[in-house]
Amino acid sequence: MDNGMDNMLDMYLFETNSLLEQLDELLIEAEKNEEFTTDDVNEIFRAMHTIKGSSAMMEFNSLMTIAHRIEDLFFYVRENGIDSLNSTDKSELFNLTFKSTDVLRGEVEKLENNEPLSTNIDSMTSEINSFLNKISGTGEPEEAPAAKEEETEVKAAVGNEAGQKLVESFGSKCPFFLQIFFDEGCGMENLRAFMLVNALHGTEMEFEFYPEDVESNGATSESIIDHGFFVGLHSQEDVNKAIAVVEEQGSIQTYEVIHVQEKKPEAEAPKAAEEAPKAAPVQAEPAKGNPAVKEVAGAQPQQHAKQSLISVNLSKLDALQAIVGEIVITESMVASSPELQGLKLDSFLKSTRQLRKLTDDLQDISMSLRMVSISGTFQKMNRIVRDMKKALNKDVRLTIIGEDTEIDKTIIDSISDPIMHIVRNSMDHGIETTKEERIAAGKDPQGELILSASHTGSEVIISISDDGQGMDTEKILAKAARNGLLTKPESEYSKKEILALLMLPGFSTNEEVTEFSGRGVGMDVVKKNVESVGGTISITSELGQGSCTTLKIPLTMAIVDGMEIRVGRSIFTIPISNIRQSIKIARENVLHDAKGNELVKIMDEFYPIIRLHEFYNIEPEVTNIEDGILIWVEAGDHSYCMFVDELLGERQIVVKPLPSYLNSFNIKDYGISGCTILGDGNISIILEVMNLYNAANV
Repeated sequence: MDNGMDNMLDMYLFETNSLLEQLDELLIEAEKNEEFTTDDVNEIFRAMHTIKGSSAMMEFNSLMTIAHRIEDLFFYVRENGIDSLNSTDKSELFNLTFKSTDVLRGEVEKLENNEPLSTNIDSMTSEINSFLNKISGTGEPEEAPAAKEEETEVKAAVGNEAGQKLVESFGSKCPFFLQIFFDEGCGMENLRAFMLVNALHGTEMEFEFYPEDVESNGATSESIIDHGFFVGLHSQEDVNKAIAVVEEQGSIQTYEVIHVQEKKPEAEAPKAAEEAPKAAPVQAEPAKGNPAVKEVAGAQPQQHAKQSLISVNLSKLDALQAIVGEIVITESMVASSPELQGLKLDSFLKSTRQLRKLTDDLQDISMSLRMVSISGTFQKMNRIVRDMKKALNKDVRLTIIGEDTEIDKTIIDSISDPIMHIVRNSMDHGIETTKEERIAAGKDPQGELILSASHTGSEVIISISDDGQGMDTEKILAKAARNGLLTKPESEYSKKEILALLMLPGFSTNEEVTEFSGRGVGMDVVKKNVESVGGTISITSELGQGSCTTLKIPLTMAIVDGMEIRVGRSIFTIPISNIRQSIKIARENVLHDAKGNELVKIMDEFYPIIRLHEFYNIEPEVTNIEDGILIWVEAGDHSYCMFVDELLGERQIVVKPLPSYLNSFNIKDYGISGCTILGDGNISIILEVMNLYNAANV
C-alpha cells in the first residue's frame, strides 16, 4: 500500500507540475497580448478543476482550496465573458492568477521536499474572494445554473435510486450516457473514475459525470461497483470521442452506450419505437447491474490505439544507460581481444560486425530516451523576466533561440538554477536602470535579453546575453584586490581572467560599492553546479555594450565515435566530430610565425601545430615531423593541427566523467574532458579540442 501511495504521489506531482508549467506559459502569452481569450479562460478553469480534484483526493487541503477558489473565479469569467471586466480588473486578474500559481507551486515544492503543507492560506483565499466579490458585485460566488429536471427513460437503465440522481443532476441535457464498470476487485474505483474524468477533459468536450464527487469521496466506490460510473454526453460525436478515451484506460471490465429520449405521448410511442435505431451494447463481458434501456445508440464502435506514452522513473533510465555502456565496452573488449589477433576468423568477424550494429542501435535508443527539450527551462525564464520587469520598472524583451535543443534530463535539472541566476543578474545588474540611460547611449529604449542553445559536436552551448551596460574590468579587478582574491600582480591579469574573478567565492559582498556590486552574487555556486555535470562556464563583456555568459555542457555519460591516438606510451581519444583530416607532411612545409610557433599550410590557409608530447610533457617516440601524424581538428571558430605519434583507429567509446575531486586542478581548462575504458581494460583520456587550443595559447 505504501508503494501504491508513492506511485499516486509521483503521478500527482508530475501532473500538477505539468499543469502549472502550462499555466505559466499561457499566462505569459496572454499578458503579452493584454487579453485572455475564451480558450485561455477555459484552459485555466479546466487546469484548476483538475488540480482541485486531484488535491482533494490526495487530501492536500491547501492546494485544493486555492485551486477551488481560482476555479470559482474563472467560472464567473467564463459565464460572464472576459469583456465584462475593465482594464484595471483584467490587470488585477493577471496578477492574482500569477500569484496563485506561485502559491500552488510553493506547496508542491513542500511535498517534493517532504515538508508539511501550509495550514493557513486565509490571506490568499481572501484576496481571491475579495476580487470575485468585487467583479461580481455580490458576496458569494455564482454557482453553475442547475439543470432543468425532466423525467427520462434513464431510470429504467440504472435502477430507481441511481436513475433518479442522474435525472436530478443532468435532466435532459445529456441524451447519451456511458455506463462503465471497472474490473471486479480492482479497488479504489472512485480514483479510477477520477482518472477517467481527467482523461476525458483532455478531449476538450463538454460532459457530465455521476457520482460527481469521486475525487474527494471514497464512499462513492460502493455506488460505482453496484451501478457503474456514468458519463453524460451531448452528441453521438462526443460518444465516439469518449469511447476512444475509455478504451485506452486500464481496469475497465465493460461499458455500455445508453441513448435516452424524453417521454413521448402514448400515441407517438409506436412511431418513435419504429424510428429508434437498434444496436447491441458494446461490452467486453456481460454488463453488471440492470442494463435494460429504451434505446442504445450507434453501431459497434471503432477500435482505437492504446496510449503510446508512458512515464519512466529516471533512475531506471540511469540503470539502462549504465548497462548499455558496459555492453559497448565488453563488445569492444571481445572484438579486440589480443588472443584473436592474427587469426583468420571470417564467421567471427561477421558476427562481431553484426553485434556492433546492434549495440549502436541499442545505445542510440537508450540515449534518446533521456533526451528532453530545453524549451521547458527556457520558458520558465519568461516568468522570471516578467516579474523582474514589474519589480524593477524596466522594459525588457526576452528572445529565445534554439529552444528545441535536446539535453539529457539529468543535465536539464542541474542547469535550470544556474540559468535562472544568470538571467536575474542580467535583469538586475546588466540592463540599464532607466530608458533615458539607454537612449543617451544610442540604444533601443527597450532592453533585450537573449537565451540561446545549440549543439556543437558532442556538447551543448547555452548562452545568456544582454545588451546592457556591460562590465568595467578595472572596477572588478580593484574590488577583487580589496577582497584579497588576487594571486598575481594586477598588471598580469588578462580581460578574460578578470571576468573569471566574478565566479570566485567571496568576490561579492553586501556593501554597494559600484554598479557591479552583486554581479557575482552566487556565481561561484553557479560555476560549481555547471562543473558538477562536466560543463564549463565563461563570461565575456564589453563596457557599454552588454555581457554574455556561456555554458558548455557535455553529456555526463555519452557513447560517441572517437579516434584513438598514441603519444609515447599514452593513448588519447579525439571525438570524430572534431576531426577534419589526418595528414603526413614534409619538413619543408612547416613554417614559423614571429613567436616561433609552428604553422602548416592546408588548402591555402595556415594552421598552428600543437605537439601533444610538449603540451602534456610526455616522453615521445616520435619528434620528427615527417615520422608522425598531423590531425587537423576544429571546434567552434578555431582550427589547428595536433602532432601525434600514431593513429590507432576509430572506436565507439563510452564517455565517463572524471572524478569530481579533479575539478580543483582545472584539468578541463587543459583540454581533458573525460576518459574512456579501452578494449584491453586500459584508460584513455578524451581530449576537448576547444579548451586544448585555448590552453596552448597559439
